[in-house]
Amino acid sequence: MKAVVAIGADPRLDGFALAGVRVLAAGTGAEVEEAWAALGPDVGLIILSAAAATTLEPVLDDRPDVLTVVLP
Repeated sequence: MKAVVAIGADPRLDGFALAGVRVLAAGTGAEVEEAWAALGPDVGLIILSAAAATTLEPVLDDRPDVLTVVLP
């Protein structure tokens, strides 16, 4: 089974931890990029804060094996 990961500093991401999502707190662009680079092949879904999605927009297509969703 693939893992679900959330990346960003949006406080709403913390609630996903209750459902077993691995939440990677990342408040700066560098932290978001570091979290993205550390994702393993076991990840199948990534939930992103709006700010994290903006930072990662240029590289999101580098991982066609994962589904990404962005918090509104």
